[in-house]
Amino acid sequence: MTQRTANHQLKKLIDDSGLAYDGIARAVKAVALESGQRLGTNRSAVHHWIGGAEPSGLTPGYLAEALSRRLGRRITREDLGLGSPADGEDESIGLTLDFDPIETLTAIGEADVNRRRFLAASAFSLAAATLPLETVQEAAARTRIVSGGALAGHADVAAVRDMVKLFMDMDEKHGGQHGRAAFVQYLITDVRDLCRARFSSEEVRAEALSVASAAAHLCGWKAYDSGEQGLAQRYYMQSLGLARESGIPGQDGFVMRTMSQQGMKLHRPEHCLALAETGWDRAKGRVDQQVEALFAVTHAHALAKTGQRQAALADVDRAHAALAAGVDDEVPLWALVWGPPAATVHSRTAKVFETLGDRGNSARSYATATASRPGATYARIIALDLVAQAEQQAKQGGIEQACATWGRAIDTMAGVKSTRTLKAVRSLRGDLSPYRARGVLVAAELDERARLFLAHHR
Repeated sequence: MTQRTANHQLKKLIDDSGLAYDGIARAVKAVALESGQRLGTNRSAVHHWIGGAEPSGLTPGYLAEALSRRLGRRITREDLGLGSPADGEDESIGLTLDFDPIETLTAIGEADVNRRRFLAASAFSLAAATLPLETVQEAAARTRIVSGGALAGHADVAAVRDMVKLFMDMDEKHGGQHGRAAFVQYLITDVRDLCRARFSSEEVRAEALSVASAAAHLCGWKAYDSGEQGLAQRYYMQSLGLARESGIPGQDGFVMRTMSQQGMKLHRPEHCLALAETGWDRAKGRVDQQVEALFAVTHAHALAKTGQRQAALADVDRAHAALAAGVDDEVPLWALVWGPPAATVHSRTAKVFETLGDRGNSARSYATATASRPGATYARIIALDLVAQAEQQAKQGGIEQACATWGRAIDTMAGVKSTRTLKAVRSLRGDLSPYRARGVLVAAELDERARLFLAHHR
């Protein structure tokens, strides 16, 4: 029998972390769960790793991220004493702003289209989340976009913008998994070719890179909607690089706003407030009022997450005042990811109230958000807002009202292909469990609807 060599590098990192073996196991499982992966890691497994056994599958990446978070610096497989992946995959792809974002997006997109597991189930990197803050003073991406292909003008950019808008609308109506591979393929072919063109003017160049940033942002959103958090983050990072390179006022801040929201959704409060604040600073005075309202309400949510109640409520007021002042604004494509700004502001306002424990105002704001969106166009987000509204109603004791709202949500989800909507229905069944146990008829009937819905969408 071959004698394993003890992994002294890993042992030292674990010793430096101050965590016991069972604590390391819990941290690794928590990181994996963020990307929808359930691991059976335990203290015995950690002991075997230190003894020289190599973690299987994607576990080395989750272990590296868990130790990175604990130690406050980026840890790689090599740092763990595990060497490079056997298949030669670059697990750090897309987590920096060092390279040409178009070249990086092409590599990410090709791996995404081919459903390479190392990316699809990759972890959200806390170290990478700090990069936008560290590089915010830079005038543009560190490496200039390479160009020199065919000549491109305003009409060429408009054609790509129309296609991105079409897929944005389809995404909201049918869910992030609908047309996902087709759009990623479009990103790494047509959008890439546009960015590699010779431009008829600097204005055209800026517009081209701006629409490419919006396309990368949408790919990130589709990955996010599928529960692939690490992959989403990589797309967002390159969207940020393109937005900065374009020089379009406020767009880079908008991507930072999205990255802040991703961190809040994953219950990773580190850097979320700084990202929201810095993103807003990049946009203040450079965008119209409706767009500024989007920044203000995300900043309010980040403040609420950090326990700053009065400051959060003040920013909610600022967001709504900006909405009212900018009612006639023309909103740019990149700021329309979740539909009309008014609906997005109401939905995020609901999350602020929810975080602050104000269930009544939260439920009312979710209802306002739902009413502010055209139902046929924004089915997914309406369904999710309805689920969130019902949760607030149930927590106030209004189970019949909550069940009616949940029922509307399930109706709205028909034809939507989204991991998040399925997760919401599973959560709904959990919320109904105590009412079913008490024999509440409306809860039992709704639970059966939810069970059949999940069975049909398995």
